[in-house]
Formats: sequence, C-alpha cells, structure tokens
Amino acid sequence: MKLTTIEADNWKMDGGVAFGVVPKSLWTKAYPEDENNLIRITTRCLLIQSGDRNILIDVGMGDKREEKYYSYKYRSGDSGLEKPLEMAGLSPAGVTDILFTHLHDDHVGGATRYNDSGEIEEIFPNARYWCSEAQWEWSKNSNKREAAAFFKDNLEPLEKSGRLNLIKNEGKWLPDIELRIFNGHTRGQLIPLIKACGTTIVFAADFIPAMANIPIPWVPSVDIEPLLSIREKEAFLQEAVDNDYILLFEHDYLHEACRLAKTEKGIVAGEELKINQICN
Repeated sequence: MKLTTIEADNWKMDGGVAFGVVPKSLWTKAYPEDENNLIRITTRCLLIQSGDRNILIDVGMGDKREEKYYSYKYRSGDSGLEKPLEMAGLSPAGVTDILFTHLHDDHVGGATRYNDSGEIEEIFPNARYWCSEAQWEWSKNSNKREAAAFFKDNLEPLEKSGRLNLIKNEGKWLPDIELRIFNGHTRGQLIPLIKACGTTIVFAADFIPAMANIPIPWVPSVDIEPLLSIREKEAFLQEAVDNDYILLFEHDYLHEACRLAKTEKGIVAGEELKINQICN
C-alpha cells in the first residue's frame, strides 16, 4: 500500500470559527493569525494505492462557484487535484474510488466542474463514489445553518452517475481500511482508519481538523453538535493513544500528522510526522 498526501486547496478561515469558544489569547499561541484574525487552512486529501485500487479521500472545493465565493475563502496558489495526481503518476481517469468523509463543499466540490458549454461533468469518470448513507440523507435535510455547505451541483452529478455507493454502517470497508462514523461535526461523517506501514493512520477530516484541535474543548464553531463532538473526541483520543494511532490532519496548514502522548494534563500532540517519513 502506498500513501500520498495531496493538497487540493490553500485558503483561510476565521480563527474563532476554527476553535469555537476557546479565547483568542489561547488559540493564537498554537496557531498564529493574520491582521484580519484569519488563519491559514489547507485541504489535504489522501491518495491510497493498493493493488488495482487508486483511492482518493476527499477532493477539495473545486472551481464551480463564482469568484465572490472564493474571495470569502481567501483561497491562494494552485487548486485542484489534476497536477498533484500527475506528480504521483496518476490521471483522474485512473482513480478507481473516491471516499467522501462528508459532503461539505470544501470536501466534495472538486469531483465535478462546468465544461466550456456550461454543462457539469465529472472529473473522475471511472471512479466509484462512497459516502455514508446518514450523511447523504442529511445533506438533503440538514438545518438552516449547515445547508449553505451543501450544493446541488456538487451532489446531483454523483447520484446521476450510477456509481454512488452509500455506506450504512461503520466497520471494515477494505481489508486494511476501517470506517468509523462520527456525528458531532455533521451527521454521518466517515473517518478512515488505515493500516499501513506498520501502523494505523487516522484520516481525521473535520473530526479533528488540525493538531490544535486535539484538546477536548477545542471544537470548531461550525460543528452542529459541539457537546457530542466533545464526547466523541474524548473517547476516540483515549483509543488512539492506547493503540499508538497516527492522526493525519486534513485542514492543518502547519502540521501534517502526529502521534499522541498521555500527560498529567491529558492527551496531547506528541511526535510530529509526515506520511512520507512513515511509509518510506
């Protein structure tokens, strides 16, 4: 099995959104902000190559929105997956599976685009799409605050493709990949646990989006049920430290991955890592 991290987008987010009720005087020590209270964010996807499967976990926000939308995201630099995939020796047509942790725009928008005729088309024409059934249903009937993260032109093409697969229950997905379901950030978020390179790597998605979100109360304000997020995180961090899992962060611009450590103050970030260090 080969693992390659791929940065689909670099953008910015308000620090208060990223860290919820945690005071700025605390979170700025862990994650510096700019003059507008914004912190750097990345969307770090993961390519898993195993046998004849080329699996992408999440695909970034894509380019379908109007420029005003991206100006609110403060996106910078190159975006999209085609160039990074080419560097990994793969074309979009070679991707066999796309696993969406959830269907918010910054995770699913990059699966489709508008062509020169103004028609929407799939970027990965041969890929099977995977999502939890709970998240798919929730995307159609969420709430007034979260509904702004779900776009019809992201989701309808997936359904019409005939290659959408809905996962009902957590458990083993592939021989070396287990899927867990967490509901605090959004209903039915899938978190993959990947056995590779002699360890277990957790693609933490928006469950624990950055290393600074490891402390129990540091929950983003966008989570639909922050108290549930706290309970889910507390239980999982104990499991992770007991089993020496490595957390891979999807949205941390500063830190790619880390182990955990148990201290008198609780479970904290331990050794910082990069996936290519672990798997080479």
